[in-house]
Amino acid sequence: MHYFELFDIPVSYDVDLNAINTRYLELQRIVHPDRYAGKSEREKLLAVQKAAEINDALAVLKHPVKRAEYMLSEKGKDIRAEQQTLQDPMFLMQQMELREALEDLPQSNDPEAAIEDFEQEIKLLDKQYSAQLASQLSSDDDAQLNAAADNIRKLKFVYKLRDELARIEDSLFD
Repeated sequence: MHYFELFDIPVSYDVDLNAINTRYLELQRIVHPDRYAGKSEREKLLAVQKAAEINDALAVLKHPVKRAEYMLSEKGKDIRAEQQTLQDPMFLMQQMELREALEDLPQSNDPEAAIEDFEQEIKLLDKQYSAQLASQLSSDDDAQLNAAADNIRKLKFVYKLRDELARIEDSLFD
């Protein structure tokens, strides 16, 4: 099952989340297991399986990293379960510096302002890698797809930083 076809949206890294949500509700109404209550066990099972597939597709299409990994796998490069590390020393150095800054946030003179600044930096990185991914994933060129794989790996770092920032923010302001 091709997720973009299922949700009747163009194959693109940049998606319309409202269209995805609307289509999701339509699809769930069609295959909701309650509609199959009086049907055979096989039909009930198929409805449950289809609903689960739709839920999986929604989770992938709504999350930028999962969507990018899915698109890349559809082009023959599956990095979803890999354990490979990046070979970009500049990026890795930047990540070390960001991690140190993240650790220092709670001790900052003004943690709220420091968190906001850090969040802006993360948003900028996210925007940068996402913009590159949009064009790279639309290509069938092997070099472009390899570059997309590296950008996805970088985005994973960015999302981990975002998650850790949220945890720090929660611990400071709860």
